[in-house]
Amino acid sequence: MNHSYSFPKVELHLHLDGSYRVETMCRLAKERGITMPGTTPEGYREWLREHSDARSVNRFLEMFEQPSSVLQDPQSLETITFELIEDLALDGHAAAEIRFAPQLHTAKGMSQAQAVEAVLAGRTKALEKYPDIAIGILTCMMCVGTEKANWDANMETVEVCHRYLGKGVVGIDLAGAEGIVPLKNFAPLFAKAKEYHLPMTCHAGDSQGPETVRDALDFGVTRIGHGHHIIYDPDLCQRAIASGFTLELCPTSNVQCMSVPSYREHPLKALYRMGMLTTISTDNKTMSHVTLDDEYDHCIHDMGLSEKDMIQMNLNAINASFLPEEEKEPVRRRLTELLKQC
Repeated sequence: MNHSYSFPKVELHLHLDGSYRVETMCRLAKERGITMPGTTPEGYREWLREHSDARSVNRFLEMFEQPSSVLQDPQSLETITFELIEDLALDGHAAAEIRFAPQLHTAKGMSQAQAVEAVLAGRTKALEKYPDIAIGILTCMMCVGTEKANWDANMETVEVCHRYLGKGVVGIDLAGAEGIVPLKNFAPLFAKAKEYHLPMTCHAGDSQGPETVRDALDFGVTRIGHGHHIIYDPDLCQRAIASGFTLELCPTSNVQCMSVPSYREHPLKALYRMGMLTTISTDNKTMSHVTLDDEYDHCIHDMGLSEKDMIQMNLNAINASFLPEEEKEPVRRRLTELLKQC
């Protein structure tokens, strides 16, 4: 496969600490006295390949321990942010949102605000070099156990998001392990985010059923990270379609984590055909060893979708993006023009 797609690409669901250059991560680790699995870039790349077929979301999450241990200072965060945006620009992305959890980068003394500032510094440097790509940063709250386990840290993430909103930060998310406690337990965090008028998305309906999607929609989010298990609740599907909710679907990640059995059986096509606003992202492009072009290949060759459908899903993505309207409009215009030509 490896078709190269020339239309403007828009990616909404992309984790910074799962989407880095392997050589850079190994160099940063060595400079900080941290031993990476496999010890060399080649060995680490092979380790990632072996572990990416995690067969569960929570096992996949364990892979983040290594990069998290490295990314504990401003310079490392700035570096991988710059490089990720550079890679996206060179790969034909017109726009993307990059998400990360500031609280996971405070183990060696950085504050959440300093972590955000480091990521924003990397973004600024990258956009000076690649001015034609639009980039927004999402701050992730984390589910690491019961909602009480890191309540203060999550509330701080809401405050930090509010503080840097409009300065490169565009919204907030809740990520981490699903199913430890009911998602609705996190409602007060989203209530605070709503009070601040923060654009909100939430991981839901991936390893867990459609009830988590319902909880997230009740929070007032406009997008759902993953969310494909909404397919098992027809009434909820109709509610989501009527309300214009957008799903951030990541097919390869879902197959690797066994939240769907295969690309062929992924509900993306069924959701799209019923009128759901679906979009396609890589989730963690390094850890999953996948590009957005790879995802489109799977959608077309394994699911029976067309290149026109891919263009429509990129239009869905730019419409649902939390980026400023003036950055979205040129991308929307190009994609709309391409659709007319199909």
